[in-house]
Amino acid sequence: MSEQSQSPQGTVADAVKGNWVDTIAPAWSRPYLRLSRADRPIGTWLLLLPCWWSLLLAMLSTDTASWYDLWIAVGCAAGAFLMRGAGCTWNDITDRKIDAQVARTRSRPIPSGQVTTKQAAAWMAIQSLVSLGILLTFPPFAIALGVLSLGPVAIYPFAKRFTWWPQVFLGIAFNWGALVGWAAHTGSLSAAPVILYFAGIWWTLFYDTIYAHQDTEDDALIGVKSTARLFGEQSAQWLRRFLVLTVLFAMAATILATLDRNPLSLVIALCGVWALGWHLMWQLTRFDPEDNDRLLMLFRSNRNAGLIPVLFFACALLI
Repeated sequence: MSEQSQSPQGTVADAVKGNWVDTIAPAWSRPYLRLSRADRPIGTWLLLLPCWWSLLLAMLSTDTASWYDLWIAVGCAAGAFLMRGAGCTWNDITDRKIDAQVARTRSRPIPSGQVTTKQAAAWMAIQSLVSLGILLTFPPFAIALGVLSLGPVAIYPFAKRFTWWPQVFLGIAFNWGALVGWAAHTGSLSAAPVILYFAGIWWTLFYDTIYAHQDTEDDALIGVKSTARLFGEQSAQWLRRFLVLTVLFAMAATILATLDRNPLSLVIALCGVWALGWHLMWQLTRFDPEDNDRLLMLFRSNRNAGLIPVLFFACALLI
């Protein structure tokens, strides 16, 4: 889609075609929803799924489930949408000059002139405050963890300016829910959620390296760093390593969380991790760093990949 064809309605270049923001949302709200990436929901899923993994493993570990756990799951979903939106708005504020120089991002609301920086900052504050209201319904330790997550969120947009590994900083921020979900259920932390947190970081390195390959040429021209640029032709080998580490760490977390349960419950939970690994392998076999449409498709497919353990962990609870 050309920039000229985008400008009348403000559609963002990599948005899901025919998404609800561009088709049914009120016209006045569209620039703000685009700042929140509501037209590109995959990021909300990638932020939410580690929360659900952790919550379900905590329920498996304690062998307890309550209506409050349902609220935790719903609250995590709402919080993921809001904090992903606030984080993306912050990212767009800090990256507005860089975004204006990259073909895929120059159609975003700030560089395209749909909103001002002050309007974006106000929108970020609104989303953050509503998310805080949800967080305050969680136990005190989970609240403290949620507040601490603001540090990695604030740092991430600047990472690509000083390190070749900005995807690590994204992983630190995006997988914080692996700690919060467990803490919301148990009121504390243990080895299992910490190991799961690192599994999520490896997973983020996998999918966001795929995503970053879309921008390697523009990034090279403007001096932005990424693992995609760092790995270059060796990306497939690195992706394989991240795949293996994701599965190994997720297996370790699952075993620790389910050791005291029926062996069948443990096997079912582990099947979810193995199936996640097979999905990542499927992505790897189709990885082509020169095909941007395929790169975006593979990146978005991680929603389905991450939902696989959710399904299996939930089934394990029934055993």
